[in-house]
Amino acid sequence: MSITPKGIFVPLITPFNDDETIDFQSYKKVIDFQVESGVHGLLVGGTTGEYHVMSLDERKSLIKAGCEYAAGRVPIMAGVGYSTAEETIELANYAAECGAKWGLVLPPYYHKTSEEGIREFFKEVAAKSNVGIVIYNYPGATSVTISPETIYELSQEENIVSVKESADFGHLCEVVALTKDVENFTVFTGEEHFILPTFSVGGQGAFGILVNLLPKELVEMYELAVEKSDINAARDLNRKLSGIYGLMEAEGNPYPGPVKAGMDLIGMKGGKVRKPLTQPTDEIKMKLKEELIKLGYKVKLMDKEVTSGV
Repeated sequence: MSITPKGIFVPLITPFNDDETIDFQSYKKVIDFQVESGVHGLLVGGTTGEYHVMSLDERKSLIKAGCEYAAGRVPIMAGVGYSTAEETIELANYAAECGAKWGLVLPPYYHKTSEEGIREFFKEVAAKSNVGIVIYNYPGATSVTISPETIYELSQEENIVSVKESADFGHLCEVVALTKDVENFTVFTGEEHFILPTFSVGGQGAFGILVNLLPKELVEMYELAVEKSDINAARDLNRKLSGIYGLMEAEGNPYPGPVKAGMDLIGMKGGKVRKPLTQPTDEIKMKLKEELIKLGYKVKLMDKEVTSGV
């Protein structure tokens, strides 16, 4: 039986060179930064990693490199979603060969299927994959909502170990309530605003674009809320971070442009997003600079270092 993930997982960005090839040297530095900051796991090749603008060979190279660079220090989850079970299984088993423990799987999309079709899809993927399967419920991107009841049914499958909830918070609460007594199954949020509320209702983990930029702070929130049950301290930290949460989505649906810009500001290469995504605006960069300074970070903008003095 596959182990279940929990804690703070970073959906890794993918740094690119100027010619839009993958910058593997910077990718390794990002992974080292995350591991040294205490994250509990890495998600390689997910939405934040811009998998949707990559070829299959590039996706495989990213998964392989992520596993090699992590070198067993933290467990790896790989984004393996495709619209067919056959392709999903192929990439999931490649990820397993590389050393990944889990595969993050979207439901079939574009031509919408029924709830039965969704269930059969996940069951087939789970039965034929050599990694634990994590359901990815992301209706904002797929226009497919996986019902709480379907997620509960799928949680009974031996090789389906978790769900990443990027739907509304009410949906997440229903899933937590339905699966609370299911052994070896965990519920994650994929939204920054929902991280602390998720822990408060019994969720066991969180992803967030912002973890790329502020891993130590979000690991601390998990430790305060889950391990120490110090909800007041967790609330205080959440308030400090709340100003930067919304900047991750300030220019539309969540995408890695703003967090990459934030990483550039603190000296950790985020770099550009790949076309057809567009680069974050100067306004967003200025707002990120202001929020980072409030948090005590030294930031660089236009090749000049700016500090809050703390």
